[in-house]
Amino acid sequence: MTETPLPPVLAEIRDDFLALGERDRLQLLLEFSRELPEIPVRYQSAPGLLERVEECQSPVRAFAEIDGEQRVHLYATAPAEAPTTRGFASILAQGLDGLTPQEVLDVPDDYPLSLGLTNAVSPLRLNGMSGILTRAKRQVREQLAAA
Repeated sequence: MTETPLPPVLAEIRDDFLALGERDRLQLLLEFSRELPEIPVRYQSAPGLLERVEECQSPVRAFAEIDGEQRVHLYATAPAEAPTTRGFASILAQGLDGLTPQEVLDVPDDYPLSLGLTNAVSPLRLNGMSGILTRAKRQVREQLAAA
């Protein structure tokens, strides 16, 4: 069985984390937290369209959308006072943006564990990032099935 290669942006993010020592990895995660893309206006006025990520301790909401060109966009909200969770949401929002639905579905479920943060953040927080990825994949599958 051959492993599906990671999409370039996600591979680059992973490699950036792994090139750093543990303390610096946490700093990079905080940098990502400041780069969480704004959600589109259509979602700002109807936040209920974004699904609550129950695995996250913080109130995180996310929605993966397939556009007319069959490209995926992940939109997420996370409070500023939850920087690690915001960082994880930002990594996925940036890393999945513009991928095809199949590329998103092919992202390994254990991608969050590949960032080398298992000693720097709690398993609960890593579980939250996995929850965001799991939801994104499910939402993509649901949209493909409905199309």
